[in-house]
Amino acid sequence: MRLAVIAVGRLKDGPERELCERYRERGVALGRGIGLSGPDIVEIAEGRGRRPEERKREEAQAILARAQPGLIIALDERGRQLGSEAFATRLAAARDSGTGHASLIIGGADGLGEEIRDRADITLAFGALTIPHQIVRALVLEQLYRAMTIISGHPYHRA
Repeated sequence: MRLAVIAVGRLKDGPERELCERYRERGVALGRGIGLSGPDIVEIAEGRGRRPEERKREEAQAILARAQPGLIIALDERGRQLGSEAFATRLAAARDSGTGHASLIIGGADGLGEEIRDRADITLAFGALTIPHQIVRALVLEQLYRAMTIISGHPYHRA
């Protein structure tokens, strides 16, 4: 199953980008042996609308144009919290059922459009706090790597 993180906005050079790249590279290396590839990073330009709803609608259209058919996981503060082991189980189940792609979607500064939340198979939150998108991206990539270690039986995750 091919993994992709689709995110509104671009990461500038710096420690956040380096951290994201470190977890992405670890995931690429570990995923090969367990039937997962990627994660690919797809950056979507921020919407140009004057109002937040216009921007969210533009961003949602761009995101959906890039998301492949398969498992859609939206990161949204209104989502539910899921433990790392349950997240790993969900990814493995999708892979084992023949799902070809899993897209993890991170919205822009205004959040995700309703179209994305409606289309998502799972909507996850990292808690009730507002977290900048560059940190959410690092968290998503770390959790993908952690899920891969759980699936493969690697000792990185300590329950």
